[in-house]
Amino acid sequence: MTGVRKVAVASAVGNTIELYDFLLYGTASALVFDKIFFPQFDSRVGVLLAFATFGAGFFARPLGGAVIGHLGDRIGRRSMLVVTLSVTGLSTAMIGLLPTYAQVGILAPLLLVLLRLVQGFFMGGEQGGASLMAVEHAPPGRWGWYGSWVFIGSPVGLVLANLAMYVSSRASGPDFLSWGWRLPFLFSIVLVGIGLYIRLRVSESPQFARVEKSRQKSRLPIAEVLRDRWRVVLLGAGVNLGFTIFIYVLSVFMIGYGRTTLKISADDLLVATIVGSLAQVVAVPAFAWLSDRVGRLPVMFGGAIFQAAFAFPLFWLTDAGWFTFAMVLGFVGSAALFGPSAAYFAELFRTRVRYSGVALSFQLGAVLGGGLAPLVAQSLLRTGTWAIALYLIAGAVLSGVCLLVIGSAHEAEPAGGESDAQPLAPAEA
Repeated sequence: MTGVRKVAVASAVGNTIELYDFLLYGTASALVFDKIFFPQFDSRVGVLLAFATFGAGFFARPLGGAVIGHLGDRIGRRSMLVVTLSVTGLSTAMIGLLPTYAQVGILAPLLLVLLRLVQGFFMGGEQGGASLMAVEHAPPGRWGWYGSWVFIGSPVGLVLANLAMYVSSRASGPDFLSWGWRLPFLFSIVLVGIGLYIRLRVSESPQFARVEKSRQKSRLPIAEVLRDRWRVVLLGAGVNLGFTIFIYVLSVFMIGYGRTTLKISADDLLVATIVGSLAQVVAVPAFAWLSDRVGRLPVMFGGAIFQAAFAFPLFWLTDAGWFTFAMVLGFVGSAALFGPSAAYFAELFRTRVRYSGVALSFQLGAVLGGGLAPLVAQSLLRTGTWAIALYLIAGAVLSGVCLLVIGSAHEAEPAGGESDAQPLAPAEA
């Protein structure tokens, strides 16, 4: 295995484990947390509160992105990724050991939220750093392809999370709510051990090493990004916001919607999500490969158009009994916006501040999109699914507009030196 492939695989495996930890919480929120931590409420209110705790992790992600991104630009990508993987996995395992509301009362959901905030903080520094490790090792013209290997970790992590819940549900049967739900969280310890073994065997990013050797490291990278590239940070956040609204409505809210409104069994909902995620595993690198050839902008803008166009059909299909088919279409189509994202965000910032810029921009979009999406969708459900569809369309329009405002000038591929890291985007002209 060549050096760049080794790094891409290591980054993908680490990100898969991190996403397993983070997305497992979303699946549990839709299926069991309302009964375990909020049993004093009726099912819909309980699900709403469970989704609120799910969103709490997202609110910690921009802060984690800023702090860990700053350290990543000062100390190095590799060392910070070891820290993020370790702490996120430990907090996930601790969720599996929490007492329930029936045992300790209000303390149970408070501890749940605390661990979720820890998860979110360290997750905030993971995705940006993992994608940079792959992208900055990649040769010119292949940033999209190798960067997408990292983002394959998102659907694979979702597959593992749903599969773990499915296996635990089948194995524990009637005892699923008493102890079966805990097993997937405790399994995180095994995954983290595997991830650390792989991640510790890769070298530091060559682009960061060049900046360090030439003594061009920024003294305050997060301050430099906010001073010089704040418009791009906000526009990049808008690009990611639209995607995260769509994907977390699809992967989290739709499970709760299927269970409480459509009365679909938990096992069938998990299988549908697994099938859709596997389809996205193929679609993510395919769209990233295409973006290396025709450009990021047309591919990602096409993804935004798909998300807007599919908003109403998503509910038409699921309500008509085509739940799995709708999930597959949603996961595949949204990959056009998601697949090229690792390279897209990396190309917006210079090497000396890239970790800070990517982490902050990406995570701001995640908190405003993914962090609130299940909660907002559950609240809009009282009005009707048409209101949720309009919410999805608004997010897609925002992504498309931000893509057009940034434009494609940033797509001059950094070939390996700080001097050609990227031209200014139109927003900074």
